Amino acid sequence: MRRGLTIFLLINLLIIIFLIRSVFTLLTLLIEDGSADAIHPAEIPAPNSPLIDDRKQLIPKIIHQTYANDTVPERWREAQKSCIDMHEDYEYKLWTDASSRELIATEYPWFLGTFDNYSQPIQRADAIRYFVLNRFGGIYIDLDAGCNRRLDPLLSYPAWVRRTDPTGISNDAMGSIANHPFFTLVIESLIPYDRNWKLPYITVMYSTGPLFLSVIWQEYKRGRGSEVTSFLGTPGSSGRWDGTEDHRVRVLMGDEYNKQPWAFFRWYGGSSWHGSDAQLIFWMGKHWMLLTASGFLVAGVVGLCIWWIYGRVLLLGQRRRKGGKCADSNSNSWGASGTAWAQRIPLWRRGSSNGYELIERHEV
Repeated sequence: MRRGLTIFLLINLLIIIFLIRSVFTLLTLLIEDGSADAIHPAEIPAPNSPLIDDRKQLIPKIIHQTYANDTVPERWREAQKSCIDMHEDYEYKLWTDASSRELIATEYPWFLGTFDNYSQPIQRADAIRYFVLNRFGGIYIDLDAGCNRRLDPLLSYPAWVRRTDPTGISNDAMGSIANHPFFTLVIESLIPYDRNWKLPYITVMYSTGPLFLSVIWQEYKRGRGSEVTSFLGTPGSSGRWDGTEDHRVRVLMGDEYNKQPWAFFRWYGGSSWHGSDAQLIFWMGKHWMLLTASGFLVAGVVGLCIWWIYGRVLLLGQRRRKGGKCADSNSNSWGASGTAWAQRIPLWRRGSSNGYELIERHEV
């Protein structure tokens, strides 16, 4: 009995370890606040401050945006115009479906099959933003995020992303030098993460969207970036990830993004690709603690059921080895139903120095 119980507990422990290991990165996102790499307000010169001109600019002055074609919807033209008018000295690139595919076919042909086979158009829109930052460098901005001030202070960081709620980072505003190891790792991870999770929202989020980017960000910080050897940034770089400032990914926090008058961006509203399943996901996000507790409860009930079945299998095996069913017995202290129930409860007694044998419980 003790050996069987030990094996049962060991199997369950291995299953739990496997499940935790499978979602470990997602679990770490629950406690990640981005503060270790945050771009602090004290680092950012005020709008129109002469200190901006004294800062070293690493990211090229390019603004990237994406849309299906050259005709941007009216609701986003004001946001688009705010960024163009405020940055006349920046190169502006609007990546359409046609120009995006041409770039992939020309510069990254190994990805063309995956790019063409994405089931959701937003997946191609997500993917191309990573490739253009890796290829050209610059700043990517969603069409629904207008500019509230010039972006020059953000050119001083080799790579930056923005913090999002409730956890992780977003891909709606990002900046990078060309060939930064983080975005090299991102584009190399797109094929392994190309899976269909049945629900469109989950599929998009975890294959190309913010959740995918957040997971790769966590892996990069844990050292997976050491696999990337194509870093072409600062002269004299060894080409390997070493955790230095050149390879660091800085995080633009909420106040500096769009929550203050002096923030860099203004949100005009978007999420045009969200389907009906998104509402369920949003509800789950708001009640994740309840769902987590429910999950542990369900796991406990399932574990007890498995243990009960395991005990019944052992009992059945013992009965077969003994050549049949155990004899019935009567009890003076139990009712009729209680007697039948008691007779089915197995007990164990020490049969020898090496083990135990199964006996039937009888009331006398």
